[in-house]
Amino acid sequence: MRLSRHLTTFFFLCLAFAPGTSARETPAAETPIIDFGSRFLPVVARQGMVVGPERLAAEIGREILEQGGNAVDAAVATGFALAVSYPRAGNLGGGGFMLVHLAEDNRQTLIDYRETAPASAGRDLFLNEAGEVDRERTYFSHQAAGVPGTVAGLVLAQARYGTLPLTQVMAPAIALAEDGLPVSFALNLEISARAERLAMNPEARRLFLTPEGAAPEVGTTWRQPQLAWTLRQIAEHGHEGFYEGAVAARLVAEMEAGKGLITADDLAGYRALERAPVRGSFRGVELVSTPPPSSGGVHIIQMLNILEDFDLAAMGHNSAAYIHHLAESMKLAYADRSEYLADPDFEPVPVAKLIDKDYAARQRTLIDPTRATPSAMVAPGRMLVDESHDTTHYTVADRFGNVVSNTYTLNFSFGSHIAVPGTGMLLNNEMADFAANPGQPNAFGLVESEANRIEGGKRPLSSMSPTMVFRDGKPWLATGSPGGSLIITAVLQTVLNATAFDMNIATAAAEARVHHQWQPDKLVVEQGISPDTLRLLQGMGHNVDVAPRTLGRTQSIMLERGYLLGATDTRRPGGHVAAY
Repeated sequence: MRLSRHLTTFFFLCLAFAPGTSARETPAAETPIIDFGSRFLPVVARQGMVVGPERLAAEIGREILEQGGNAVDAAVATGFALAVSYPRAGNLGGGGFMLVHLAEDNRQTLIDYRETAPASAGRDLFLNEAGEVDRERTYFSHQAAGVPGTVAGLVLAQARYGTLPLTQVMAPAIALAEDGLPVSFALNLEISARAERLAMNPEARRLFLTPEGAAPEVGTTWRQPQLAWTLRQIAEHGHEGFYEGAVAARLVAEMEAGKGLITADDLAGYRALERAPVRGSFRGVELVSTPPPSSGGVHIIQMLNILEDFDLAAMGHNSAAYIHHLAESMKLAYADRSEYLADPDFEPVPVAKLIDKDYAARQRTLIDPTRATPSAMVAPGRMLVDESHDTTHYTVADRFGNVVSNTYTLNFSFGSHIAVPGTGMLLNNEMADFAANPGQPNAFGLVESEANRIEGGKRPLSSMSPTMVFRDGKPWLATGSPGGSLIITAVLQTVLNATAFDMNIATAAAEARVHHQWQPDKLVVEQGISPDTLRLLQGMGHNVDVAPRTLGRTQSIMLERGYLLGATDTRRPGGHVAAY
């Protein structure tokens, strides 16, 4: 059946672009869906599509669509399946954000299922006797875990906006955990990379490693019966199946054994929230993205506002001039992030001022077109005139016009590397996303302010940025990325590539990226930027650093004239576009 589907797609493409023919009898002058002048081509479908970091989970999402489910059903199914097949970031014990476009109502909503600090957590939680941050405790202890939000968020999305029973949506993930999955090269690679740290926790060692302490070999079958049990509790009992009852009791018991902070009351009190997305515009398209407690949407819109009046196309994509202006706008936005962004339920966040075009115009004047401004001279802007490289993202679109862009995480790859006995799941280390010592850099080098200090019940500041772009009032592009502090700039450049440079989504995802986050004062560039360009940037005063690893990993869908065009970023192995 899968081969037939691929052959059908290939046949359609051949017809679509043969001289004098059109698959939909469209006018000869109409721009083709795919331009074969491009080096990178997306996957094309008509009915439904799931683009994600792992094949089995994406195919499960597609199966749910073919069973009659909508994009939310498929997104929830994919999210639970990734907890089985992509354990480095797919999760039950983490949190994230789901951006949803509801076609029938022509509206968008954001489900915030970010983790919260346990009630007993205080601002000095991770400081040692010398007043310095204890990194081991911040990243790899039971105290590093925030109250998980993933289950609450996925269940809430399903209850409010899905169409199928939760038991049907979760059944494939349960079967995958119970029956087992063949270990892929990517899965073996991911576990191997963290085997030493996983081996330090007895339960994680038992779940993920062989008796010899190695990752399961490629091609072997990996079964997770305890995770299947946990998933079944959720499928049968919904929210309460995780936050109360036997699953909660096992989690609390592990917390008590490891001197963690999460209590039964913390779990029982957790709620996912619906928030209004943040909105902006760029050259005739509308952007809808993630609001605080994520900084992503605000700063993507802010940087687009700053860049809007520059002739980017004339500069040339990834030219020295273009990268210079890009980097300078990034510095300005990340400086503001350090000062103004936090959980809006605890701190006032001036969103409207940050995304105001007049503010961007003032910030734009700070950019010298020929010289880099040292970060030490870039302060957070005064608006009044007087988060791991190992997050994961997936995107879904259905035949009804609904679209979902979802990013969730354990923070680090495999989170705290601590597993909860009897549940098959890992604990997150999201407490590291708070400002453990305000004014000092966090795990991703981001400097954060007093506004993001640790407080019980608070959600840590995030960079997760599920984003949609609308053209003529209709969804045109949905994307997102993992990458900690890199997320925001990866999504920004994907949007710019598609809008300012008119690239198809596969090309937009594949082009080399750059990143600057104000502090440290370093322009990070992927391999693929020419040496001549790098020399020009250095001559302009940029501290250029060619990254040893890639920047971000987008999963995107573009919607063009009734077609779905999907692209999984090839920067990491295992990604997949499942479509029909």
